[in-house]
Amino acid sequence: MFAVQYHRYGGSEVLRVEEAVEPHAGPGQVRIAVRATGVTPADWYLRSGMLRSVATVGFPHIPGMDAAGIVDEVGEGVTGTAVGDAVFGLVPFADLGGGAAQYAVLEAWAPKPRSWSFEEAGGAAGNIDTATRVLEALAAAEGMTLLIEGAAGGVGTMTAQLARARGLTVIGTASEGNHGFLQQLGVIPVTYGAGLADRLAPLAPHGVDVVLDAAGKGSLAELVAIAGGPHRVVTIADFDADRHGVRYSRSEAGQSPGWAGLPRAADLADQGRLTVPLHAVFPLEEAAAAHDMSATGHARGKIVISVP
Repeated sequence: MFAVQYHRYGGSEVLRVEEAVEPHAGPGQVRIAVRATGVTPADWYLRSGMLRSVATVGFPHIPGMDAAGIVDEVGEGVTGTAVGDAVFGLVPFADLGGGAAQYAVLEAWAPKPRSWSFEEAGGAAGNIDTATRVLEALAAAEGMTLLIEGAAGGVGTMTAQLARARGLTVIGTASEGNHGFLQQLGVIPVTYGAGLADRLAPLAPHGVDVVLDAAGKGSLAELVAIAGGPHRVVTIADFDADRHGVRYSRSEAGQSPGWAGLPRAADLADQGRLTVPLHAVFPLEEAAAAHDMSATGHARGKIVISVP
């Protein structure tokens, strides 16, 4: 099969479209003919070697932690899914084969919502898993106010929508150019940066209950003060979390508590209550450009790679 692979750590120049070993569905898995795969910061963190002390990869490695496509193999023990079904889901974290390929194995999945294109579905599962995991860790419940630092990105937009579906009020930091975009998602926008607490005061007169840091811009000390304690803050982007007593949440090998969010998100999408804003869609041969765009940290929504 064809796939994007890299054989060593490095910049985006190490990515190549080439022949790769074809994966097959194991017990409890399905294999899909991939139509699209998402790009996340974790993809280029891994590719660069930034995470090698905590999450090494085997070479050659195919990037892409989520994907959407058509099921063409069903593993032992799988029920409710058949060859020919359109699905979206998560690629096994520990395996060599990711979503940027002709075929990929999924370890968690849900039916593709009718209202989503394959590109939208291909970039959804990783962010749904992360958002669900974070909301559970924060015990986010109806009536609470959630502040998202970095709300306009892929994780921020998904967390905001899933939080609103739970009955939370969501305030999100972003540049002024993204305020209108956030308002369309039902998010109360606020400009990020120093003095955030003062700008929040009129927006959340009763205070902020819980905080997600999806930006990793060194603002944890201020976010902890705003929330009233480190136990009310979760980051997915600041490796300095321990110094502030804040939980750092990341995907692990094996079953994730966020997997249950996939079918729930699919239901919300079919109700017209969940969208996947796309920042850009790149063809497979431009995977390096997709990684470079993600690394700028300025994507509004999700970056996706389409697979022919």
